[in-house]
Amino acid sequence: MLRASATTTETEVNINGINGNVAAADVGVEFGAELMQFAEAVATRNQAGLEHSRTALRSIAGTDVLVDAAGVAANFQRMVRIADSMGIPIDDTESDLGKSVRSELDLGRFASAQNTFG
Repeated sequence: MLRASATTTETEVNINGINGNVAAADVGVEFGAELMQFAEAVATRNQAGLEHSRTALRSIAGTDVLVDAAGVAANFQRMVRIADSMGIPIDDTESDLGKSVRSELDLGRFASAQNTFG
């Protein structure tokens, strides 16, 4: 989604920010490093990391950005759970875009990759 929206808005981004690369997260995304660290703490349920990243994000970006980021994270969790419970299939795993993103982000390194098609 980041790559698609960046292409639409002609914004340079580095999707390796999703892999924890702080320098990559800051490319083209205002408060990118802080947002990435907040998202990582939410996704991993790291309480200490969440407290630290929440404070850092609020300090540099303000309360409105923190609230928006928390809302996006909550909405993403909701959408994934609904899709999973309904059995909605994932995108075509054989598409060139899907293969390219999986390769660029080295998603095969995760243990769960053995359960993924393609």
